[in-house]
Amino acid sequence: MPQPSSEFGEALRERRLGAGLSLTALSAVVHYSKAQLSKVERGIKAPSRDLARLCDAALHAGGALIGLVATPATGRSKEPPRYGVDEEEWVMRLSPGGSSWFQPVGRREVVSAGAASLVSWGTGSQGRVSTTGGVGMLDASRSLFTHYRRLGQSVEPGFLLPGLIAQTHTLRELSAHVDPRTRQELLALGSRYAEYVGWLVQETGDEQAALWWTQRAVDLAAAGGDRALAGYALVRRALVTLYQDDAEQTVALARQAQSGMLPPRIRGLAAQREAQGHALAGDFGACLRALDRARTLLARQESEGDAPVIGSMHLPDSVGMITGWCLFDLGQPRQAAEELDRQLALVSPDAVRTQVRYGVRRALAYASHGEIDQACTLAAPLLDGVAAVRSATVTIDLRRLARVLARYSGHALVRRLEPRLAVLSRLPVS
Repeated sequence: MPQPSSEFGEALRERRLGAGLSLTALSAVVHYSKAQLSKVERGIKAPSRDLARLCDAALHAGGALIGLVATPATGRSKEPPRYGVDEEEWVMRLSPGGSSWFQPVGRREVVSAGAASLVSWGTGSQGRVSTTGGVGMLDASRSLFTHYRRLGQSVEPGFLLPGLIAQTHTLRELSAHVDPRTRQELLALGSRYAEYVGWLVQETGDEQAALWWTQRAVDLAAAGGDRALAGYALVRRALVTLYQDDAEQTVALARQAQSGMLPPRIRGLAAQREAQGHALAGDFGACLRALDRARTLLARQESEGDAPVIGSMHLPDSVGMITGWCLFDLGQPRQAAEELDRQLALVSPDAVRTQVRYGVRRALAYASHGEIDQACTLAAPLLDGVAAVRSATVTIDLRRLARVLARYSGHALVRRLEPRLAVLSRLPVS
């Protein structure tokens, strides 16, 4: 939890007076009460990072005020343990009640557990698959992957993960029994499956497991001769640090992923992530420069052939949507809301997870700008989607929205929304 900070309070007061603003005037700009701002300035009340961003933007502090609010020390962004593609067994357990469990274990552990403890089957070590069979598996698996990604927009991760993990394993194992060209294609597709598993696992709230799966994706791609996915893994790691509110690490990882040797799409996605990191730090100019770079790179992305697209397939204008996202973190909620309005109008209604992710942030932007009626009107129809997709990352913004609306507890629409919002913002994601 944020701690009271006399240093922040003194800096806020100094900048406010330097700008010729009274507490009442600043209160009208940032939509926090005069009493709360006074307590923050006197070091009695802790400033939230959202308040710091709003004050930083209002007083043109260029990130100086944001920098005085400590980033939570999560310690969760460390490197996941590395395993080679063939150095572990994958054990998955499914229960009749619908729950599932996955664990990678060393082969020595499997042997020590005893063969009778596991039900296993497979091909003989010398088994071969015909070219027709390998190509047929590729075509079917590509089609299946598209369907899985569509389903992932409307159901919670737990429904999809067992099938996705099994399919990743199948592609990995089948690659050892086909001709070299088909092997590369199977491993490339398997890497996309593993990367998507990593994203869905992050949606459950397990960041370390998400990083483990991202590393599996890198290993599979490299085994098939594709080293570029290692660059995208940095973008995925930067997403973890972004949700940990760690601007410095987010920018550093995203910059590493912009090597000129990588495909334009990966560099473009990395530039977008860098922009989000700069926005967290309150650096408006660096954020806009990174967004411009992202738009240029994504406009000239190269065809990846039959491989599924890396990154979101549900954003018609990803740079535009990320611009709206960044504007909120830059302390400009009204401009953020307007940009998110434009971008969400382009997103398919069937893309529920995408609609919920950016829709909740749009409602948060309106609420932070003091437009409570609009915030509640936008948030209410999203709550069924929030319950359906059970996203840990969406829940982060939902909790922020709940905290903002709590300052307006006497408002009729807020009172109507609060009970369900409170339940969903505590929603355990599994």
